[in-house]
Amino acid sequence: MYSPSISGVAANSESGSRIFVYEVEGMRQSQATDQTSNPIRRSGSVLISVPYDRMNQEMRRIARMGGKIISIRPSNSAPETNGKVAPEAGLQSQKSGEKTKPMTQAKEKVQVPVNLYKPANPYIGKCISTEELVREGGEGTVRHVKFDISGGKLHYLEGQSIGIIPDGTDKNGKPHKIRLYSIASTRHGDDVDDKTVSLCVRRLEYKSPETGEKVFGVCSTFLTGLQPGDDVKITGPVGKEMLLPDDEEATIIMMATGTGIAPFRAYLWRMFKENNPDYKFRGLAWLFFGVAYTPNILYKEELEQLQREFPDNFRLTYAISREQKNVDGGKMYIQNRIQENADELWGLVQKPNTHTYICGLKGMEGGIDEGMSAASSKHGVDWAGYQKQLKKEHRWHVETY
Repeated sequence: MYSPSISGVAANSESGSRIFVYEVEGMRQSQATDQTSNPIRRSGSVLISVPYDRMNQEMRRIARMGGKIISIRPSNSAPETNGKVAPEAGLQSQKSGEKTKPMTQAKEKVQVPVNLYKPANPYIGKCISTEELVREGGEGTVRHVKFDISGGKLHYLEGQSIGIIPDGTDKNGKPHKIRLYSIASTRHGDDVDDKTVSLCVRRLEYKSPETGEKVFGVCSTFLTGLQPGDDVKITGPVGKEMLLPDDEEATIIMMATGTGIAPFRAYLWRMFKENNPDYKFRGLAWLFFGVAYTPNILYKEELEQLQREFPDNFRLTYAISREQKNVDGGKMYIQNRIQENADELWGLVQKPNTHTYICGLKGMEGGIDEGMSAASSKHGVDWAGYQKQLKKEHRWHVETY
């Protein structure tokens, strides 16, 4: 039976009580041996006992400290020759009897965590901070909200989403249903300590068609109104459609409107801001970002700083609809920017390691397809058919709402 503790962790669960032993080379052992030139640091090994629900976090910590895992075994058994252990609950598991490769210096494929916490027993996280992202003169309210997840087994990958259950009840007196939000932080969190997850949330505001009164979205109002220390019920993570490829030489094309920037912030922070020993991006990242006004460009300073620091690897193209004009004199939307650059984009999407991601409001795909169709037709290629092939190859990714 699942019995949630104060921190939202399953108390005394079977998996949570299991211990595994990592044999690790290269970890810091003493002040004398903590020199990369010292042969003991290169060849000596240490044994580290790790609880089942901290295995992934410990792997990342070891990698950051320059360590190499030689073997992993349950604490009550002999070392396993192939260095593999049963995956965590909720992860894609390996088929029984399938042969595994020995653990070498090659990078191990990261498994995708799914539904580690479900609505019936959500993780109870705490709001750490909330920051307004819309500057003076902008439209609406958008906040970057960071949560503490250090007390449980919740972890995630860039491009996934988490569910939020807002406090209170609906008009029928029942608990609110979950709302999904794209994660805006890397797998290591904004503090690079594997203890946080962040969201980019716009407060939904609209006029009631019946009364004409202003109505605020339930969950978005809850999230944008949180204060540090407030509890929040979290489910997930979910989603495999928007995951980044492992290829560090890939071309990543991103097309976002509004808070659709969330997964792309996670991508870019992983590519350029974190010092990841297991991921050194050397490809091209190109972000098309559509907003209404300049003050609505979310994460503007950080994005432009990345562009200055990595001019050969990161391109940034804005479409500011209320301030810029397209070639026909109308408002500049993201599809207009796509059409302006369609020939170059067409050349890029033909590369076998190019991935295109679209995230934002429904309807943005139509203009994008229109621009790409115009470019592909110059070469006698039907865009609709070509796009189907890209999707089949898992190189065209769409998440709209």
